[in-house]
Amino acid sequence: MADREPEELEPPSDAELAVQAETFRNLLMGEKAKLLKNAQRTLTEDMTLDQDDLPDEMDLATADYNQSLAFRLRGRERHLLSKIDASLERIENDEYFWCSSCSNFIGLNRLLARPVTTLCIRCKEKQERQERSFAG
Repeated sequence: MADREPEELEPPSDAELAVQAETFRNLLMGEKAKLLKNAQRTLTEDMTLDQDDLPDEMDLATADYNQSLAFRLRGRERHLLSKIDASLERIENDEYFWCSSCSNFIGLNRLLARPVTTLCIRCKEKQERQERSFAG
């Protein structure tokens, strides 16, 4: 089934796209707020290790590991935040619904599944095939 051609998607009217743009803007802003809240929590809670609260070396090692994991997760979230900001900018520039590679309509279902995507399914599959050929 990987060889099938994705069907061409017909874009909604300009009025429908304007409504959808607002929906996606709200979705992205909500996700951004959640990520910023997590980052703030990391700064206030996860950043400090009080060694007096950790009675032995195992507790200290576990707490250190958990802190390291939290920072790695925040790093990934920071990357996602930049993608969210880029998506919000694409909405403002009326580029959000259009593939950055081929300029075709991305599709609402794809955008709902991955709101920060910039590629239609056809271009994404092409990109993944190229990546696999370089990896193999």
